Amino acid sequence: MFWFDRDHPEALFCDIRDEEHWLTDASSPGGKRHLRIAPDMVADFTNLPFADNSFPLIVFDPPHLVKAGRNSWLAKKYGKLGRDWREDIASGFRECFRVLSANGTLIFKWNENDIPVSQIVELSPHAPLFGNRNGKLNKSHWLVFMKPAQRIEARSDETLQAARPEGQEPDGEADAPNP
Repeated sequence: MFWFDRDHPEALFCDIRDEEHWLTDASSPGGKRHLRIAPDMVADFTNLPFADNSFPLIVFDPPHLVKAGRNSWLAKKYGKLGRDWREDIASGFRECFRVLSANGTLIFKWNENDIPVSQIVELSPHAPLFGNRNGKLNKSHWLVFMKPAQRIEARSDETLQAARPEGQEPDGEADAPNP
């Protein structure tokens, strides 16, 4: 529902479902609304069929419902998490970061109708950089993560020294001037 151009040549829409439903909807002509879930590729977000570091940008929009009835229109439209939702979401985050390139961006969408976003964020191997909450009553969140490149701690002291401008010492390590 958030796509502006789902057919953009750089976009790849994956979902574990490829299905069609006619949903009861009193506000629609004939009392029915058509729902078509037609991904470009059927894929499970806990086991993505892509090589490591494949994408510079990923939007992760997993199902957020656990209490919806199996045949409810909400479950049909958004999907439904199972009993092992914590492990599924944690696996989804791991897979997204695995296929995301270094310094790549992960945009995560979550609706806390059934599960607070705070319980979801703790399942990610990385903390979000920023995000937003849409309105006071709307429980949808958009969070932005960045996959870190190699950490600077992995570099040797010689590499760090060579990277500093001449005469500059790291913070807190400068020698006091001699009187």
